[in-house]
Amino acid sequence: MLLPKKHPSAFFGTPLVSHLVDLGVDTLIVTGCTTSGCVRSSVTDAFAYNFKVLVPDDAVYDRSPTSHAVNLWDMNAKYADVYPSTGILKLVEDLEDH
Repeated sequence: MLLPKKHPSAFFGTPLVSHLVDLGVDTLIVTGCTTSGCVRSSVTDAFAYNFKVLVPDDAVYDRSPTSHAVNLWDMNAKYADVYPSTGILKLVEDLEDH
């Protein structure tokens, strides 16, 4: 499913939250560009909707390495669990085993 967006958050002005609720989703893995913009905005909105949020630090990007690092640190402190993608894939594999 493709949901075009016009604003930084994937949630604002889109039916994304309705689709996720209909599917019974409780956890999101957020990737993309830009860490300090669209990624952060989508993460904070997902958190506000009570989703558990995971961010693979090697699957997001920002033009500034400093902005990238600071925003990952801050999101990890407040809104999401930030891990390398290998760690997130391991979590997903462990879920599939149960």
